[in-house]
Order: sequence, then structure tokens, then C-alpha cells
Amino acid sequence: MNRPRSKMRPSDHCRLPNAECQLRTRSNWHSVLGNWQFILLLTLCCCLPVLVSCNGNDLNNSNNTPVISAPPKTALPMPPLKTPSLANMGWELSDGKHSVLSDYKGRVLIMDFYATWCGPCRDSIPHLIGLQKKYESQGLSVVGLNVGGPGDSDHVPAFAKEFGIQYALAKPDDDLVSFLLSYSDAIPQTFVFDRQGQLLQHFIGYDTESGEQLERAVEGALQTSTQ
Repeated sequence: MNRPRSKMRPSDHCRLPNAECQLRTRSNWHSVLGNWQFILLLTLCCCLPVLVSCNGNDLNNSNNTPVISAPPKTALPMPPLKTPSLANMGWELSDGKHSVLSDYKGRVLIMDFYATWCGPCRDSIPHLIGLQKKYESQGLSVVGLNVGGPGDSDHVPAFAKEFGIQYALAKPDDDLVSFLLSYSDAIPQTFVFDRQGQLLQHFIGYDTESGEQLERAVEGALQTSTQ
């Protein structure tokens, strides 16, 4: 899936919680792996004379070969075995109703992943509100999906009141987050889907330029057929 995105600069996006920890874990794992390889190489060099003196039966004996019978324990996520259709992924609204992407077929959808504590996310909200007001009658829907981590959803009502948000705010399903945010852990991330549910544009971060690109993407999507 091609995901066109806006330019990323340190000031126009935030990182999701635990991202730094995950990156550090990955780095430490590579370091440990490198040390293990060095120790193995050193051991083989020291044992080479002994191995050369062994007979052929000893060298061909595979009874002591280690076998990995389960996935290694790691803090990093394992790749999914099966990927469900994006059209069936969705989110839970504040009233408990569950919606999926296919519910918006026939409309243009802006799906915005945000956190209440994220500065660039907050900067983008007035623009999203303006797009909703300007294009709602033409078939635009906006859904804000909170990925701010534990406890951030508690701040959403006050966040919505502060900005006067009228579009839907929801909690995304885990599979939707894993699928769409697998490319980057930066937020805000904004996805534009056409009336057929096809992804047209993907933006990471927010600034004036990406806001203009987002509006152009919406205007283009609104011209697509509903068939």
C-alpha cells in the first residue's frame, strides 16, 4: 500500500508512548547479538585443533544440535500471521457504538490519529474542524482516534470542549493501530480515504504545508464517484 506523506521535521510531530523504550530494546538486542557472535567465533577458533583431531563419526553426529521449538522471548512484536481486511477494522465511539471503515462507504473519510498532549496534534485540530464544517455537506466525515497511551482517553472530553470539536472522537481497535501505524510511531498521522474506502493520502506530522495538502486531497476525493 502506497502511503504518500508530508515532510517530517522534529517540530511537526510527536512520538507515541514507549517508542523510545522499544527502540532502545532493539538496539540493546543487536548489541547482545553482536557480542554473542564474537564469543562464538572466539570459541570456534580455540576449539578448532580439537575438532580436527576428532574422527569422522564425531563430526557427523547431530544428536547435540540445538533445536528451537518456540519463538524467542522478545519485547518486539511478532509479525501477524493473518491480516484482516482494513474495511473491517474500526473504532469504538464514546457512546460505546463500534464503527468500521466500510460504514463510511460513499463518503470521504479523514482518519486522524492523535494524543491530547501532542503539540502538533493540537495545532492540527482547528484545521480539521474547519474541513469538517466546509465539506461535511459534500460528503466528508472526520474521525479522531486517540492513541495517547494509558489515561489519555480520560482527557478527551475536556480536549473536545477546549477546541469545540464536533466530529467523532473514538478509541481505535488494536488491529487498526497495528496496521496503519506500523510505518511510523509519529503523530499526528492522518489518512484520507475516498468514497470507495481506498486510501488516497497519508500524512505524518502537521504544519501549514501539510494542512494545505490535506485540503487538496479532500477536494480531490470528493470528486470521486460513489459507484
